[in-house]
Amino acid sequence: MNRAVIAATGLYTPPHSVSNAELVTAFNAYVELYNAENAGAIAAGVTIALTPSSEGFIEKASGIKARYVVDKSGVIDPTVMRPAIPERPNDEISILAEIGVAAARDAIARWGKPASRIDAVICAASNMQRAYPAMAIEIQQALGVEGFGFDMNVACSSATFGIKTAADYIAAGDARAVLVVNPEITSGHLNFRDRDSHFIFGDVATAVIVEAAEDADGGWDILGTRLKTQFSNNIRNNFGFLNRCAPEGIGAPDKLFVQEGRKVFREVVPMVSEMIVSHAADLGLDPKTLKRLWLHQANINMNELIARKVLGRDPSRDENVIILDEFANTSSAGSIIAFHRANDDFTAGEQGLICSFGAGYSAGTVFVRKR
Repeated sequence: MNRAVIAATGLYTPPHSVSNAELVTAFNAYVELYNAENAGAIAAGVTIALTPSSEGFIEKASGIKARYVVDKSGVIDPTVMRPAIPERPNDEISILAEIGVAAARDAIARWGKPASRIDAVICAASNMQRAYPAMAIEIQQALGVEGFGFDMNVACSSATFGIKTAADYIAAGDARAVLVVNPEITSGHLNFRDRDSHFIFGDVATAVIVEAAEDADGGWDILGTRLKTQFSNNIRNNFGFLNRCAPEGIGAPDKLFVQEGRKVFREVVPMVSEMIVSHAADLGLDPKTLKRLWLHQANINMNELIARKVLGRDPSRDENVIILDEFANTSSAGSIIAFHRANDDFTAGEQGLICSFGAGYSAGTVFVRKR
């Protein structure tokens, strides 16, 4: 069986950043307009007045201070409150494939080998632009990669599921190098008119090259991968191609991102913590000796509690990497951004954990060791 290595990672960051202050200004302007237009219904008790948001509320609830987006103008316009992304002709590269290619090229440059050495492309992400053709195949073509490609969606856990799948292809001898790409334009499915979620997401793309160990120059040995799913409706997005079959529901709130945040916190934290500890034990690892955790970047309070349960003590920022203050929740890309940004200080033999979790529920763990 061939061992697999994370040989390189890449990152694409959109050019526009939106601060909490800008987001709150737009949201509160919308609230003022809404409450004024519905003053009569509010006074009669037919409609509930909307509550303004605040920078303090956002940071306390999430730890988020800003987020990158592919379009800023529409997001902060209180009369629009969604990204303005023009539809492209079918003979142009799609926007998700485009940012995926940018992240992939960054990873390939860091890898130092030609794209022709890649045997497969997996586009693993939450926010797929279309049902078909697969964006992975579009990215494959743009990069000039032979072999095969396919899309996979396991919500915020997609990247770790993709790494696991890539490692399995290498173990089976079906590929020598696999590119896993995670393009996420999460602003497209975010309800910027909902106080409880308007601040959560940001846009980005990441890429990971998984390679056969005997071919790799340095990188990170993949010590073990594990996946888990458990059905829950507490995080949901019902937008899809069947919506046109019931047009009366097209504008329903659940056609955008919705979640029961408190339930998610209460149920996901123990599930993920137990999964990490159990997986470490099966690998013969003491989780308390891990140098670093690169967790999914959903909520700072979740990350701190999971890290505390895994390490058995309060984690330092050096041990428990947080990038969501700058990027917000970037769905499948979050743990990969954290890994990409914070691993240069590792020496050979030091170990860490890449872990993602999200809708489904789904979770994935990837224990790695610096070569």
